[in-house]
Amino acid sequence: MITPSDLSAFLASGTRHALLDVRERAAYERGHIYRATSLPRRLLEARLPRLVTAPATPLVIYDDGQLTATGGQVPGQLTATGGQVHDGRVAALAATTLAAMGYTDVRVLEGGLQAWRAAGGRMVQGLNVPSKVFGEQALHTYQTPEVSCPELKARIDRGEPMVLVDSRTPEEYHRGCIPGAWSMPGAELVLRITDLVTSPDIPIVVHCGGRTRSFIGAETLRRMNLPNPIVALENGTMGWQLAGFEPERGATRWAPPVSARSRAVGEAAAQRVAKDDRIQFVDVKTIQATLARRADENVFFLDVRTVEEYAAGHPVGAVWAPGGQVIQGTDEYIGVRDSTVILTCDGIVRSVMTASWLQRMGFPRVRVLWGGLEAWTAAGGPTETGQPAPAPFGYDAARGRVTTVAPRALDAELADGVAPLVIDVDESDAYAASHVPGAVWLCKSRLELTAPSAIGAGRPVVVTCADGVMSTLSVAALESVGIGPVRVLAGGKRAWTTQGLGVETGATKLGDEADDVVLKPYQRGRDAMEAYLRWETDLDADGGSPHALLPGLPKP
Repeated sequence: MITPSDLSAFLASGTRHALLDVRERAAYERGHIYRATSLPRRLLEARLPRLVTAPATPLVIYDDGQLTATGGQVPGQLTATGGQVHDGRVAALAATTLAAMGYTDVRVLEGGLQAWRAAGGRMVQGLNVPSKVFGEQALHTYQTPEVSCPELKARIDRGEPMVLVDSRTPEEYHRGCIPGAWSMPGAELVLRITDLVTSPDIPIVVHCGGRTRSFIGAETLRRMNLPNPIVALENGTMGWQLAGFEPERGATRWAPPVSARSRAVGEAAAQRVAKDDRIQFVDVKTIQATLARRADENVFFLDVRTVEEYAAGHPVGAVWAPGGQVIQGTDEYIGVRDSTVILTCDGIVRSVMTASWLQRMGFPRVRVLWGGLEAWTAAGGPTETGQPAPAPFGYDAARGRVTTVAPRALDAELADGVAPLVIDVDESDAYAASHVPGAVWLCKSRLELTAPSAIGAGRPVVVTCADGVMSTLSVAALESVGIGPVRVLAGGKRAWTTQGLGVETGATKLGDEADDVVLKPYQRGRDAMEAYLRWETDLDADGGSPHALLPGLPKP
């Protein structure tokens, strides 16, 4: 255990560590300790080995702590469906998992967030807060030019020539962009913008959903020293909608293949930035030696190209981490700030621009593979294709112990009078999209706490998820509280639907609070968008804001 006062001193000491919030995403958004990584207990086996590569790294974990039922939900605390209050046991359960995974220095915050807050510990709201803080600082430091949504709409209506680019992921762009915008995620801007700009006087407008990626994207292009006017769209697509304008839905405009001219311009800009920012290049031999020390040092090897390029072939061990999104959500990729981060692409352009921003964000050891993938393969470095998904810790052993049931066999059982209870441990939105008819949803993080009352004794259980992985890892948790016999649907829902079996949709049977999925502000409505933009605009250096992030909640 570690007390709140000792944790404050520990965080101030600069000791290399990872601070993990093991609650679900919605609880984390409502309130958490600044710079804590959101890693729900259900994802420890799958995600932690990539977030913390060295098992001896000190880990501090926390949940809500010991709570009492008061008849209402307190911001930042979890109350399960049916009135059950989670009492701090999630962190204790997570600590057991971490020990089994080989992490040797695990400390649980005594009393959890309740004790932290009672001791005067500071809390912040939101997701990816360090990146958003940095974005606001960048705006003020570099005085990024902005254009308001009404002004941009007037220019568009007048038919003024311009190049509009959306610096978010292709999926976000497809859901809704500024009409006429091209999809060009952050790291792609320097490599591809030249192929869209036909003259030196055409303005370039960069937008995202809100603020951060607009500023970072615009500043990235400004570092190219292009003659074109470059501005960020104030408040992005949320500002666009709040101004009464409709975004374009379903857009599919993607920049053409990179021309020789565009690549040359991008490389010249990257070399200039590398010199100005003193970016350190490394060769393949150095990288391989560094990667060999991952068990003792935290090392992150990130491929910042597009998903298509990554899937076509990448260095073995490199994690796909598109450059602009790494800056937007560093805590999604790097669990220990005092670590070595190695970046690669197909040359140096995207790696250098990403490295430049990471250095400015305070990461101390950022390196770039000189020559990228071509240099890696020329030196005999092994490559692989696709999106490798290594089995989560303990999965292979668990798979050897569990009993499975084939989809058609389960379908036949469900048609009988006495049927097993089907438990779905997928994310709640995936459950709502489709599940085995009659299945009950339970959050995998809290199975030991919720399953006894949701299932009851003496009833056979079949656990399912998307592909059978998380359901396999859930068996031990269920059996530990006397649930059983437990089987797993072989191949999960993917196998079920592949065999043409019917599914049920909707959040039909929730056996726990569906707090594992967080909607974007623009999916929550006007009030949420307004609150989000107020909150983000006034973020301070420590992640705090004078405004509440979510309507109806006080600031932490």
